[in-house]
Amino acid sequence: MSVTQNQVDEVRGYLLGLQDSICAGIETEDGTSAFRRDTWQRPEGGGGESRVLRDGAVFEQAGINFSHVMGAALPPAASARRPELAGRRFEAMGVSLVLHPRNPMVPTSHANVRFFVAHADAADPVWWFGGGFDLTPYYPFHEDVLHWHETARAACAPYGEGVYPRYKKWCDEYFYLKHREETRGVGGLFFDDLNEWEFERCFSFMRSVGDHYLDAYLPIVRKRKDTAFDSRHREFQLYRRGRYVEFNLIYDRGTLFGLQSGGRTESILMSLPPLVRWEYDWKPRSGSEEERLYSDYLRPRDWLGETK
Repeated sequence: MSVTQNQVDEVRGYLLGLQDSICAGIETEDGTSAFRRDTWQRPEGGGGESRVLRDGAVFEQAGINFSHVMGAALPPAASARRPELAGRRFEAMGVSLVLHPRNPMVPTSHANVRFFVAHADAADPVWWFGGGFDLTPYYPFHEDVLHWHETARAACAPYGEGVYPRYKKWCDEYFYLKHREETRGVGGLFFDDLNEWEFERCFSFMRSVGDHYLDAYLPIVRKRKDTAFDSRHREFQLYRRGRYVEFNLIYDRGTLFGLQSGGRTESILMSLPPLVRWEYDWKPRSGSEEERLYSDYLRPRDWLGETK
């Protein structure tokens, strides 16, 4: 299935608008800080704009990045699942964000939507969409997890009954730290290599995921941002942020793609939290709030199908 330049331009226009709308929503919610904008170019082709908010009232750090890059050959992180495309010229664009809140009762969250085109001489270009969003609480509230997944299901609903369960399962499997035997958080949606429908339907689905992100996240932020917490909660938040670092540097395909394709390192690693701690062989106290995170939330669950 081919793709026209007008279609590529349409995707780019949507992604730029999505970056603007999410930044505006986060700035409004924070109320004290604005995003620093940093436009960059890469010698191999393309560039982007990184936007970073630091030391806000609600967000300790928020990074929302747009990139549109070109290269002579797809790097391994992009062709591992599709080896027949290895060596093709590529064009990749997307919006990726990670929000690290100040209050430990507010979850960290991540979202990404992206579009790839792989080019070859004397052959039609191959295109696909990817993306999703996931939630990483430190002190989970069950109603927040349900709201998150209800919104994820609503984003998928117009595209078929099986879409949410499929991409929810993929999210659970993707955001899994094998060396810790735990999920990174409570999941959400993850999809990649999406070109099974015609272009307009695939693009529409990507837009639905991107457009539902703030609806999924901001109500949780508003509920929890003023919740009281103490030094124990803060220390646990910093400890659990270490899992975020471990996942992004060991497993995350977006991080690997950016580094392998010669992307801008500061923009790629803006997803990492500003403060983090590790502690040797730490275990939660029996019966504690911290233990409940491990026992009840850091594993795949059918959140919307359970009666709890």
